[in-house]
This record gives sequence, C-alpha cells and structure tokens, in this order.
Amino acid sequence: MINMQGRVAIVFGIANKRSIAWAIAQKLQAAGATLAITYQNERLAQEAKDLIEALPGAAAFQCDVSNDVEINQLFEQLKSRYGKLHTLVHSVAYAPADELKNDFIFTTREGFRIAHDVSVYSLIAVARAAAPLMTEGGSVITLTYYGAEKVVPRYNVMGVAKAALEASVRYLAADLGQQKIRVNAISAGPIKTLAARGISGLGDMLKAHAERAPLKRNVETSEVGDAALYLASDLSTGITGDTIYVDCGYNIMGF
Repeated sequence: MINMQGRVAIVFGIANKRSIAWAIAQKLQAAGATLAITYQNERLAQEAKDLIEALPGAAAFQCDVSNDVEINQLFEQLKSRYGKLHTLVHSVAYAPADELKNDFIFTTREGFRIAHDVSVYSLIAVARAAAPLMTEGGSVITLTYYGAEKVVPRYNVMGVAKAALEASVRYLAADLGQQKIRVNAISAGPIKTLAARGISGLGDMLKAHAERAPLKRNVETSEVGDAALYLASDLSTGITGDTIYVDCGYNIMGF
C-alpha cells in the first residue's frame, strides 16, 4: 500500500463529488497525505467546505487560477501553514460553451484565449508558484484527454488547449527536473463530470469509447485517482514529462 504520510498535496479543480479531482483527493487522503483543496470564488466556497468535511485534516483555500495575485496569495498561505509541498494536482479546464457547439473553424479569438489561459497557462502559473515549496522534490500532475492528439468532434478548442497542455508538461518537466520535481499528465477517458457535460455529444463519446476500448467499458474516476496516487508517490520517481493513459486502452486502437 502506498504511504503518503508526511506529504502535503494541493488539489485544484474539485467542483463536486463527480469530479476527477475529488477522486484524486480521496485517494491521496486515504494514503495519508495532508490535503489543501482550492475553490474558485466565494460563490463556490460553501460547496467546497462541505466536500472537505469528508476528508479529515483537509483545508480549503480560495484561488482563481486565472488571477496571478490570488495564486501568489494562496502559496504564501500554504508556505505559512505547511512550510513545504510535495504534490500539486491541476484538474482545471474551461472553454466557453459556445466554442464546443459549432465546428472548430468558428472558434472565436476570445474563446481561444480563455481556453488556453484557464486550461493551460494556469498549470505554468501554479507550478512556478509551487516549485519553491517543493524543497524535497515533488510531483505535479495535470489532466488531459485524447482529443489533444486526434480529432474528437465538438471537443474543438479544448483539444487544441489539451495539446498545448501536454507540450507544457514536457517543457515544465525539463525546467524543474534539476529540483527533483516531476511533471506528468494523466490522459483519462471520457467521464460524466460537470465539465464534460458541457461537451456536445458526450453520450456518443462514452458509447464509442466503451465499444472500442479493449476493456469494453468506460473508465471510472477512482481508477484515475489510483494513477494520480502512483504519480504522487515514490513509486514513480523515474517518470517525468510523460502522459499516462487511463482510458481502458482506447488510445491504442486504430478503429
């Protein structure tokens, strides 16, 4: 059993109990990690605080990842409270709903900017802020999807943003490796999360995935949580800059 006693982890992106980030937080906490959970704004504060009641010892902090001032304030709070950090989970992605309804060619300039700012640049920003606290080395984990590599109808600008995210993982891994900080992505299969419901045709994606994946089913959030726990632990100290697929094997199939 993986032991995360004495490790401090921060998780970005918990929206509700169906979130991938929630499954990851549960796995980290069960392994003994001390958890910090973020929520975006005051409107979401109570829901976040209700969730962490199920995670003994966890603490909630406000942070809008599109705001550098809030990011800096958050990591000052973490430094003051915990002194150091071992794991950062970035499960954050967003694009305006209209960008996921029409053909990709109709992507707007503003929609493109928002998708990349929230879904990609935020990883760079929080990794930069976290690095000084990872004095014993650490693990940065983000969430991606197969739409970064192949065209998934209606995934549109999010697919392009995920491609940029995966490239950012590699560049960050190169920059932070000398500090013994590993940076990896988990490419999860489609899951019925709050964010995914904004994608037109999600039901078709789930059906096709279950039919074509070697395991003939869709992935569970708990399985993504297990992979994240592995990447956060000392079992993965030789892995960085990589994308780990947790998709029931869907990515290996041609058709």
